[in-house]
This record gives sequence, structure tokens and C-alpha cells, in this order.
Amino acid sequence: MIVNEPLDTTAADSTHVKEAETRPQITNDGHDSLRYHLLGPSLTKAGQDSVDQQKVSEIIYNASKGSKYFNNEEYKDNNLTQKIERILSRKRQLERIDLASDLRRADEYIAEQELSRDLSQIIVHIDCDAFYAAVEELDRPELKDVPMAVGKGVLTTCNYHARKFGCRSGMAGFVAMKLCPNLICLPLNFEKYTAKAGEVREILADYDPRFESASIDEAYLNITQYCEDHDMDPEDVVTQLRGEVHQKTKITISAGIAANAKIAKIASNRNKPNGQFKVASERTVILSFMRDLPTRKVNGVGRVFERELDAIGIKTCGDIYPLRAYLSKLFGEKAFHFLIQCYLGLGRTAVQPAEEYERKSVGTESTFKDMSGKAELREKLRWIAEELEKDLTRTQFKGRTLVLKVKLHTYEVLTRQVVPPKAVHVADDLYTYALPMMAKLEKEIPGMKLRLMGLRCTNLVSTKKVGFDFFGVLRHRTSTNGDESSSNKAFSSEEDGMWEVWPDAEFEEAARQEREDEMNELERLSQEDYVGNTSHHGQHALDITHGSEVDQGRLETHEDFWDCPICDKPQKANDREFNEHIDHCLSRQTIKEAVKDIPSESADQPLSSRVQFTAARNIGSRKRKSPFPNTHEREKRLFFRSR
Repeated sequence: MIVNEPLDTTAADSTHVKEAETRPQITNDGHDSLRYHLLGPSLTKAGQDSVDQQKVSEIIYNASKGSKYFNNEEYKDNNLTQKIERILSRKRQLERIDLASDLRRADEYIAEQELSRDLSQIIVHIDCDAFYAAVEELDRPELKDVPMAVGKGVLTTCNYHARKFGCRSGMAGFVAMKLCPNLICLPLNFEKYTAKAGEVREILADYDPRFESASIDEAYLNITQYCEDHDMDPEDVVTQLRGEVHQKTKITISAGIAANAKIAKIASNRNKPNGQFKVASERTVILSFMRDLPTRKVNGVGRVFERELDAIGIKTCGDIYPLRAYLSKLFGEKAFHFLIQCYLGLGRTAVQPAEEYERKSVGTESTFKDMSGKAELREKLRWIAEELEKDLTRTQFKGRTLVLKVKLHTYEVLTRQVVPPKAVHVADDLYTYALPMMAKLEKEIPGMKLRLMGLRCTNLVSTKKVGFDFFGVLRHRTSTNGDESSSNKAFSSEEDGMWEVWPDAEFEEAARQEREDEMNELERLSQEDYVGNTSHHGQHALDITHGSEVDQGRLETHEDFWDCPICDKPQKANDREFNEHIDHCLSRQTIKEAVKDIPSESADQPLSSRVQFTAARNIGSRKRKSPFPNTHEREKRLFFRSR
């Protein structure tokens, strides 16, 4: 019998992942940075602080060496090394010139940001502990005391027993089995997780009806009004919330309490699992908290950006200040703003339902075995164009910009884009404008072999019908302008006329995309010997078991889900059932139930106008109440979106 031995280094319970613990020791093969890169995107997950990452990195390195994935990671690592050399060369040049004006500008920006510091709000970030694993353990209690993970080709989550061995989300299943031979891997069951997430969200709505879903297992709340209404301390409110979630759903959540969303998210990871941590809403406390915080702990700093910052001497957020004059010239203006706000511990205080954020793009992509034939590639492109038309029709958008994405058999990802003379959404147009981009790639790369192809529309324009009142005045318009970057996204407050602008979203999206790309490539690695063809819309359809007590070696096919354009909840990818659900959402009875408690004085306005006006009125307000205070419990919003 194989005995599992956790890779604990010491009993020290450090609040931060120390540099010496996470970075592999120097070797003589020139692959030190690659070893660190191969540790994966979830290195900062809770439960990893005491793991011997040196042993983990060696196991991952040896297990993947020689594979296509390894070769691609090595290629990317070399490119990043060259980029860092250019950054360092640029820094040496800057050190020889007078940066007094840049230093003065940086100090002026810091002073300006300090004036905008808002300590009046109480923001909470809640994160379900090992959510998928916790839900599975409810059905199989015997798994609570053994190393267990969900997802087989690639692990999506692990329980805390498995994390002691170095296993974590975003890790290839076969690598996890090397770390923990007795690891039990279960297949994904999104229907089960969605149902449990709905139970949690019912409770969250009682504390903040306008809570913001960040993913299936995490959310942001503003409990300022709740604390005032119930005359309760924030920590007591969160303790009560966590207790209620555990009592009613049988799963545990961890929480962070702070003056803004950025710090709250960091704090929620401090006392996991089943704990909470508060960063006091005081300037000196916040600056002290951020000073010693490793940059990787900040949401928006991925492995690539972390390594670039580390190269110039920024390991913690406190290291940002001494190098403030260099930041904009080395990394750009947006990165400069983002990093200064990290140093200051500033972040957004606006919390709003996820469906109120603008959608930036609609796309679909397909993975398949290596494909190189001209006819095959065009046939696949046509099929993707037809799939994208369905998605654009369902979401009621068309795009001014069309993007083609391909992944070569070497795992290199290329994108090309074109701006058609008109906004497009019909398959014929999508194919017509995408074909020249494909042809150009074929010319640039003779004998091109692909294993992924996708199309995406950006700079979206809504195709929803616009209503007019009796006098022909526009009542309500829903449109999305993709030209507006996330960093320029502003939330306005009608009460004080102020604008709240944060660059966090763009960096958080980049870090999320980095993790998603890693998951994609790891999944491909686990399927290298499988000849398959699958289409996915934001979630993986294929999964392979690598040594577990559940169907060893068997291919798992998981159901696809389509998001309802009316309620945004995921539905099974079945034409008949999906249409029936949409009919239900649009039924007169549903509409009557949705509006029956709306005050009578606004009855002459259309529902969309009333909801939009109420939402706009509440964004950025200091004291927030539910826009529909009389709404029955079962009518409360239970929004679900996975990022």
C-alpha cells in the first residue's frame, strides 16, 4: 500500500508565502524560472504555505519534461526572460538620466489618490471553501478525511487534505497523482454546484440585495447599510452570515472585511478555511497591511507580471514606492496607476449586481486534433461562424470588430482582427470577413497545423429593440461600446457628482485570462494521445481520469450549458428545453410577478426603464437599500455567473 506523506516543511503558520518557500532553489540547468513557472497559477491558494514547493516543482518538472506542454512553457519562459532583459536594459538607461519630473508626477498622483480615499464603506468578500470538493463531500462524507479533488484531466479544486501534498486547482491530473498517489478524483457536476451556489446566494441577498457575484463560489457585498439598520459591528455581521450559510447549506465560507473590494478579497484568503479577517478602515493600518504583502497576493498580478516586477526589485507592495518614478516608463501608464493604488491599498467601493456590468465580447471556440487541410480548416471556420451567430442572437449583440483566434499544434496562440464596414452577427458575414484572416495566416505559416480555432466579436452593439414613449422620446437603451477599456470604466454617483475610476478590472481580467490559458493548455496535455473533437463555450467538455477510484482511464463527457439571455442562469444545452425556459422567462405571469410590488407611481414606465433608473440611482450611493424593498423573498435576485 502506498503511504501518502504531505510535503510540509515546518509547522510555521506564516500569513504570507515566503520567497524562500515558493521559489525553487538554483540549479545548473538554466531552468530555474521555468520550474517556478510550472508551479502553476494557484500557488497562492490557501493551504499551500507549509508545502515544500522545491519538491513539488521537481516533480512537476520531471513529470512534464519532453511533452508538448513543457516545450511550449519553455518557449514562453525564454520569451519572458528576453522581455525582462529588455526591461532591465531600459531601467539601466533610466538610471543614467534625471527622473525628477517623473518622480514629481508620481508624487502628485499619490497625493491625488490619497484625497480620494474612501473609508466610509464596509465591503465584504466571501469565498466558499474548496467549493466543488465541499459539495461533493456532502454526498460522500467518507471523502472529508482523505485527499480528494474535483476534475481529472485538470483539477478544478482540491480539499485541504490534498493541498498538503502540493495538489491545487489548475494542476494536471497526472501530476497531482505523482504528488499524491492515493488522490481521489471525481468528475465535475455543474448542475449540483449551481444548485448549491443558489442556496448561498439566497442568504447573501438578505445582507445586501445588490451583492455582486464574482464567480460561482465568491461574491462581494456592501454591508454598510445592514450594519447601520441592525446596529451591529461588521465582524459580528459577517460571523452571523457565515454561521447562517453553514447552518442552511452545510458548507463553510471564508470572508474578508475591508474598506474596499481589493483589500477584502486579499483578506478573505488570510484565515481559510472557515474563517474571517478584517483590515481596519484606517489609513495607517491599510498601508501597513499592504507594505509586506507579496505582489502575487494582489488580484490582478499573475505569474508573468510578478516575475517582471521581481526582476526590478518589487517583491512586495511596499517595494513599489521607492521605484515609483520608473513604473510608467517600464510598464506603461495603466500599470503605473494600478501599482500605485496597490501600494496605497486603494480599490473600488462600488458593489453592484454582475449583470449590470457591460459585456465586452461574445465568442466561441473549438478544440480538435491537429488539423492542416485547407478544406477542413474552412469547414471548421464555417461551423464556428454559425455557432457564433447563435450566441450573438441569443445574447442580442452584433460586433464592430471580428477577432480570429487560432492555436498552433505547438500551442502557440495567434490572434488577428478586422473591422468590417458594418457591425456583423450573421454567419455568412462572420465567415466572409474571417476567411481572409485565415488565408493570410496560411500564407505566413506554410503547412500550418491547428488544434484550436475561435471567433469573437468585440465593440458590441445591442440588437435589442429600443422603446419610445408617446412623444417619441427614447425611454431605454442598452448598448455596449467595446472601445471603452475596463480601466476607463466609471461608476457615477448622481448624489455627489463624483467619478470612481479604477484600473483593477483590466489587470484582473488579464490575470484571469492567464489562468484560463494555463487550464486550457494543461487540459490539452492530459489529452495529447486522445483523438477528439469538442466545442466549448467558456467551460471544458472533455475530461480524462488519471488514476482514481472513479472510472480509471475512462473518458468523461460533460454537458454544455447555455446562459439564458433573460435571467442569465445556465441551462442545459438542449434546443427544446432552452426555448421552453426562455418562453417561461418571457411569460406574462412571470412579468406580472416581477412587477406586482413596484410602487404604483412608476406604473406608467416600462419595466426595463424602472429597473434601469433604480439601478442607476443606487450606483455609488453611500447608504444603499434594496431597490425593491417590498419584493417577496422568492423574487429576490439570484444571479449566477462563472468567470
